[in-house]
Amino acid sequence: MVDEGGPKDVVEILRSFELGQVCRGVVSSIKPFGVFVDLGGVDGMVNMAELSWRRFGDPSEVVEVGQEIVVMVLDVDLERERMSLSLKALQDDPLVELARTRLGAVLRAPVTKVIPFGVFVEIGDGIEGLVHISEFPDGELPSEGHELLVRIADINLGRHRARLELA
Repeated sequence: MVDEGGPKDVVEILRSFELGQVCRGVVSSIKPFGVFVDLGGVDGMVNMAELSWRRFGDPSEVVEVGQEIVVMVLDVDLERERMSLSLKALQDDPLVELARTRLGAVLRAPVTKVIPFGVFVEIGDGIEGLVHISEFPDGELPSEGHELLVRIADINLGRHRARLELA
């Protein structure tokens, strides 16, 4: 016997959600691209970019299966029977606080990542800024873990980036 009400039920449940709505759900599975959240009869997805403001490698560093979380509805696609969610939208952006209180500050901070055009330095709890290679007179970049004395030169909230200079 085919349940002809199945797909309609999902669409009806999806119709009960609105953009911007905040709701509780339970993490039902974790995938490399994000997490699925059971919202009571329908699963929504939080993609990697919407999990956290902080840098992480795997979604399991942010949430775990079975964990109850609060999410915001970003999109409801009735045709594809999908819902996009955000965990990050309900968190304070740590870069905003940094811009408000620490712009121009000088601090000693560790190098977290070395790339061909510079190094990323941790300037707050999970917040990194870039020191461009042009800041190093000999062009030689320090290794990960090395501490640098840096000044927070610029914060671009639109691009969510912090530019650092050697102090």
